[in-house]
Amino acid sequence: MKQQNIRTWFVQSFLMMSLFGGSVFFAGLQIYIMLSSQPMISLRSSIYLSLFLFGVLLVLSIYFGIRGGYLFKGRLDDLFTFVATLRSGKFSARVEKFEEDEIGMITDEMNHLADFIQDQVKSLQRLADEKSELANQAHQAAVMEERHRLARELHDSVSQQLFALGMLSSAAIRIIQEDSLQAKKMLEQVAEIASKAQGEMRALLLHLRPIDLKGDSLGEGLHKLVKELKDKSHLNIDMKIEDVGNLSKGTEAHLFRIVQEALSNILRHAHAETVKIVMEKHKDMLHLYISDDGKGFGVHAKPLTSYGLQTMRERCEELGGVFQIRSKEREGTYINIRIPVGEVGEVG
Repeated sequence: MKQQNIRTWFVQSFLMMSLFGGSVFFAGLQIYIMLSSQPMISLRSSIYLSLFLFGVLLVLSIYFGIRGGYLFKGRLDDLFTFVATLRSGKFSARVEKFEEDEIGMITDEMNHLADFIQDQVKSLQRLADEKSELANQAHQAAVMEERHRLARELHDSVSQQLFALGMLSSAAIRIIQEDSLQAKKMLEQVAEIASKAQGEMRALLLHLRPIDLKGDSLGEGLHKLVKELKDKSHLNIDMKIEDVGNLSKGTEAHLFRIVQEALSNILRHAHAETVKIVMEKHKDMLHLYISDDGKGFGVHAKPLTSYGLQTMRERCEELGGVFQIRSKEREGTYINIRIPVGEVGEVG
């Protein structure tokens, strides 16, 4: 519709020029007749001559209006087509320049713009490749770091415990006939170390679980985790998980990891029999409570970097929450976490 209006505008402009030219010519003849004592042309002749001139100008106006509008429309069509091509993503396209005029200048600028967009696209693709490579390197580094951590854990705990098991069991076999009471004590130590090593291995296997919930909600993921631990350990876990709703995937992953880390610490260090986990919502705050009846420790005597507590605190603070821990030797450990659901839960 706009292209048709442009051609119409050209024709109308030329017609107005014809009308104005014819009117000026006719007015000039009338002034000449009025001022001249013996005019060489009569009034009737001036009217006919003016009508003839107006007719000629009318034909020329229509012709040049249509021609000019067609040429102008064609050049605009090229620009419109070029813009549509750029919008479709073909940034290598260019529009041909015909004249050194204003439209030609616009054509040059649009070609320069296409060059700029094409360079930007190449830069974005290069950045995307670099980002992908960096992400892959970061993933590899994280995998290697996790392997090193597990190797240290195995060496520092399970490997030494297995070595102690071997030494004690060998000694018990040698003296079982000579001193059965001493052999019994050694075997009791073997059972204790084996139980501790088993807890260490369960904790390490717990850390090897995937970070994401594999499409499960937080409550579903925690119930599966607790069921697995109940089947494979002696822990009595009492869990009450309220459906808080509207939590982002990142928030759910952090909370899942916090509970996972807490259970791992209990398996490895607490020597607890009962664990209690409660997650509920009060107004705009999510409360996560984890407690055990284990041996506990002096919070002020041990730095919070011990037992992965620093990792749990950092995850909580990333969610804008508050991390509190109470523990005393032979009285268990109590962890209370409060997270603002209104601010964090709605982040996607």
